[in-house]
Amino acid sequence: MLRPYLGEIGRLLTILAFISSLLATYAYWQASQENESKPFWKKYGNGIFLGHTVFVIGICLTLFTIIFNHYFEYHYAWDNTSLSLPLGYAISCFWQDQEGSFLLWIFWNAIVGCVLILQFRSKSKHVALGSPSMMIVSGIQLFLTSMILGVVFFSEWKLGSSPFLTLQEANPTAPVWTLDPDFVPKDGNGLNPLLQNYWMVIHPPTLFLGFALTMVPFAFAISSLWKKDYTGWLNLTLPWALLASVVLGTGIMMGGVWAYETLNFGGYWNWDPVENAVYVPWIVLVAAFHTLIFARKSTSALKYSYILLIAQFILILYSTFLTRSGILGNSSVHSFTDLGLSGQLLLYLLTFLFGAIILAAIRWKDLPTDDKEASVYSSEFWIFMGVITLSLAAFQVIITTSIPVYNSLATAMGIDLNMALPSNQIAHYTTFQMWLFVVAVILMGIAQYFWWRKIKGESFKALSTPLLVSMVISMLVILLTKVDDWKYVILVTGSVFSIVANGSILIDLFKGKIKVAGGAISHIGVALMLLGIMFSSAYEKTVSINTTQTELFSDSEKESRENVLLWLNRPYELPEFSLTYKGQFVDVREVPGFIEKRFIQPIIGSGYKGIARADIVDGSDTLRYRSDTVEYEAENTYYQIAYELKNGEKYNLYPRYQINQKMGNVASPDIKHFWNKDVYSHVNYVQNEEEREWTIPMDYNVALRDTFFLNDYVAILDDVIGVREVDGMALKPGDAAAMANLRILERDGEKLLRPTFVIKDNQVWSKPVVSNELGLRVQLNQIDPVTGNFTFGISRSEREYIVLKAIEKPLINLLWIGIILLIIGILFSSYRRFKIAMK
Repeated sequence: MLRPYLGEIGRLLTILAFISSLLATYAYWQASQENESKPFWKKYGNGIFLGHTVFVIGICLTLFTIIFNHYFEYHYAWDNTSLSLPLGYAISCFWQDQEGSFLLWIFWNAIVGCVLILQFRSKSKHVALGSPSMMIVSGIQLFLTSMILGVVFFSEWKLGSSPFLTLQEANPTAPVWTLDPDFVPKDGNGLNPLLQNYWMVIHPPTLFLGFALTMVPFAFAISSLWKKDYTGWLNLTLPWALLASVVLGTGIMMGGVWAYETLNFGGYWNWDPVENAVYVPWIVLVAAFHTLIFARKSTSALKYSYILLIAQFILILYSTFLTRSGILGNSSVHSFTDLGLSGQLLLYLLTFLFGAIILAAIRWKDLPTDDKEASVYSSEFWIFMGVITLSLAAFQVIITTSIPVYNSLATAMGIDLNMALPSNQIAHYTTFQMWLFVVAVILMGIAQYFWWRKIKGESFKALSTPLLVSMVISMLVILLTKVDDWKYVILVTGSVFSIVANGSILIDLFKGKIKVAGGAISHIGVALMLLGIMFSSAYEKTVSINTTQTELFSDSEKESRENVLLWLNRPYELPEFSLTYKGQFVDVREVPGFIEKRFIQPIIGSGYKGIARADIVDGSDTLRYRSDTVEYEAENTYYQIAYELKNGEKYNLYPRYQINQKMGNVASPDIKHFWNKDVYSHVNYVQNEEEREWTIPMDYNVALRDTFFLNDYVAILDDVIGVREVDGMALKPGDAAAMANLRILERDGEKLLRPTFVIKDNQVWSKPVVSNELGLRVQLNQIDPVTGNFTFGISRSEREYIVLKAIEKPLINLLWIGIILLIIGILFSSYRRFKIAMK
């Protein structure tokens, strides 16, 4: 059985992957030299790299085996997964910790490297780029693989952190090893609740594939500088830069959608330092592929291409350092804790940074220069202006995001700098980014007209038609959507101009040149994104307005005003609709929809199994029968909120709230999508049932038809009837049971409570009824056959309630449509450029 040896197998494969990347780097170095043994070293390097890829795949399979089989003696499995975790989310455990995310990056780098080997086959016209580029790829793999080695030298210096440590190796001083050296936990910590989402199954792999692809344009740029081939690399680099940008951008946008659907801050982007650290290299990469388009005929564009392609990869490494070194501290909710690898990460970053800078500086004087500057009537000028704008956008974000780095550097030099991040980071970043992207979308429209030679000579008359059309459309949009802020009037006008200008180009291209429509499609997508961001953020409306003057949050008057207190089954009237909290629900696996929580009895000690208290049906189909064992997400409670609009339309939302002692309470929204808006709802507070306090029961001795008072309620004992079944158990001869019909009158109507008194197997007991809606627990304690009186024990507690916030986000679908168009457009361009490059 391999189980006890999986850790050693994983570590051996890691060592082999590290050594093979070192050997491949050396072989490609030799192959890059001009000597007769070049073919041998290239074949040797390719073979070693393919072997390295096999070792990397083996590492991944070993870690997946440990995770999927719940081998909790290994720290990685114990720390990230649990028995209750569904298989789909167990995949996410692979990249939850640093070691797994590094391994995911290494895996994609290896796959991309294999694709490059195929591309640089001997018949390829780009074969000269092959060995130098693969040397850089192998070198990157060498550094990355070192991050998961987990080797300690001289009892102090640590090279990497291994994902294959056992619990005892990870925590050697824990007292449990003294008591039981062979101790294996019965269950693990589980996956962070926020990562239990389908987006977290696909977002990280997409993002790290984007990371892997960014190394290709970087490798080509460095190789061309090294080999002094300043033009031969351009045709092949452009499609790879396009592909890297679309994959990395898709990964970033997936993260935004995950945040929108899972986090409760009410949006999709929070300008968190970790978000910024990935956003910046993507923006730089987008700028880079624009300069690559005309780098062959403009040496200014060639120089900027070198700068930007080097910068985008260095920024990827910098983002890795920011998120994994612990330097961000408490300034980011996404960053990893420091595993003692910050020095190694810094060395990794500085090696590539200074290596690239030194090589570029040496070769810079050899690069040709332009005889004349680009004319304002040329497409190069307007594309270049767009590149400058994007570069400024990236620069503004990274300068502010790096404030914790400045403080750490100052501290290391004995200076107390103590700079603070902006108090309102969202406003700080948004203000700059909005104006820069308004300029960018306008330039996108103008540049397309120059690119397709719609403008002839030295006249801008050709732009008058799209400008006039866009002004008319903008005026209609502004009037219909009630845009009343001058800043957003400019934004709408600029975005509409970009859509009209690119749209007119697109119409022409549809007549026979659809294959080259990628640029126009992606530019329209960016303009729609900008409009969607503006409307959904600047014009979002909190609809859960607290009109009761109840102070819900003592530390925030704003939050108290924008949250409503919903009592169970009590409608809360708002101007546009009413809200009713209808109760607690759970998500039963392999059962559609949600099931009321009271119908599932948890199995003590299981954590994810329960007993169905009633048949679970879907239409005419019975999915689970009473007393069946079911699996469900026991830690997650979904709170049904019934929306009833004034026009009679109704729908339900199920925001999630998890009381989590280990990781802190987790709230996730639920969203109702309309064509013109989203209604976004999340629960901000719930009662903790385990901490709920009940009063000492008070006895009430009453007869049939008697009326008695329970504080705010009036109670009437309507009847007591005999029953022959209790909780599905039939009574035997000699057993007896009686059920009381106790009617409770309250402000909004009446409720019927039915406590039961039972004599079974010569034992007397009673089954209480709990009404969370009324805050009552009623028990029929005694029946006096002589007097005909009945004794009830009644306890009181606070009525069940939740605190809810609901937000209306207008026209947010423009953002999602824009994202889709942006991705489609860049994919179009990438596919076309690959076909051109490989001819």
